[in-house]
Amino acid sequence: MTAQPKSARPAPDKKSARPTKADVARLANVSPATVSYVLNDVKGQTISAQTRAAVHDAARQLGYRPNLAARNLARGGSGVVLYVVPRFSLGELLLEVGSRLTTELGRHGIVLSLQFETDDGRNVVDAVADLNPIAVTSVFPLSGAALEAVAAAGIPQIHLGSAQLHAMGALHLSIGEMRVAHLVSRGHRRLAFAYAEAEALRPLGDYWLAGLRVAARDLPEIVTGAVAADGSDAAAVVRDWVGAGVTAVCAQSDETALVVLHGIREAGLRCPQDLAVMGVDAIPLGAVSGPPLTSVGLDAKTIVEVSVAAMMSELGYPSGQEPSSENVAHLIQRAST
Repeated sequence: MTAQPKSARPAPDKKSARPTKADVARLANVSPATVSYVLNDVKGQTISAQTRAAVHDAARQLGYRPNLAARNLARGGSGVVLYVVPRFSLGELLLEVGSRLTTELGRHGIVLSLQFETDDGRNVVDAVADLNPIAVTSVFPLSGAALEAVAAAGIPQIHLGSAQLHAMGALHLSIGEMRVAHLVSRGHRRLAFAYAEAEALRPLGDYWLAGLRVAARDLPEIVTGAVAADGSDAAAVVRDWVGAGVTAVCAQSDETALVVLHGIREAGLRCPQDLAVMGVDAIPLGAVSGPPLTSVGLDAKTIVEVSVAAMMSELGYPSGQEPSSENVAHLIQRAST
């Protein structure tokens, strides 16, 4: 039997098994080792520009993607991405994003390591040192010791508002515009912002407030205040706001908004007649609060699609076309406004 020349061997059917490094090597008429050297950009190898182009063309034709975990192990990395979750509950969004990230990154051979922040952030600091992650992601920006450790290690950070997620835009600005526009359409001009009392959540509150202030630049200065999670001071805070002429409150989360609703009831006031309330992150309990809470929902699927594309680009594997972030946030109008 006469052996078929390498260049004449048919490429594998794209509908069959996932293409392999050997398939790329056959199509490019090179060895599998050369494919690894080219696609992993291994230094110290003398490979012509023509051969490199042939390998990249073959990989593109076959839809072949190298195992990023293997590539990063070869470069001294771990093939691990840290997903940092705040120690305070922020609804179901964080866990849904984590679940979807695990699935999507797993398709690229990357392991997602879930890290819950502690009081001192020491576990994240240790994870950065021990796991040598190739990237760190979180829904919202890191703070404290965790931020310092990741920045010092020079590890890419990807979160809402980070430069890598430019496809999503400045989410705090777009959501700020959405919230202010809704409240103004309901006749409100004097607004307040409700922080959660917990100091660890302050950066998240600052993030949302910054967007609100830009959106409310033609309105009176936004009044701010914090409410305790147990609602013990909520009535007093609400009375102060109403006394200052505030007619609507934007909370830094739905959970904080629920505390404000409790304060309105304790103060003997009505929502929305005396004080309207609006949250953000759309937790399920908001639909059955008294009254049902107006909020802004965030779509975990869109967040993950944009985040994974940004992460692949950061690691040297741009997708070529950024996913749409058009539906990342949407207004959920209910009776509290």
